[in-house]
Amino acid sequence: MTTEVQEPHEIRLKRLYMRSIRRGIKEMDILLQGYADANLSRLSAADLDLYEALLNENDQDLYQWVTGQAEGPEHLQTLLKEISQTYGK
Repeated sequence: MTTEVQEPHEIRLKRLYMRSIRRGIKEMDILLQGYADANLSRLSAADLDLYEALLNENDQDLYQWVTGQAEGPEHLQTLLKEISQTYGK
């Protein structure tokens, strides 16, 4: 029997922030750092789950979705729009 240890909220925020600013391409570092700086601390647990799912996506796909070059998955549409609005796109 395994017991799952829940990550403390502050540790999760720090981990997600680091994943936001240390991406594969610099453009995504910049875009996600701006969003994380402005929003990460106020997100609900469910919103953090969604943001974490977004961070698991490929950077090239994310960049196209955020910049409007391609349409992202339906379940990420609102979040992608919020990220793109951070930079007035």
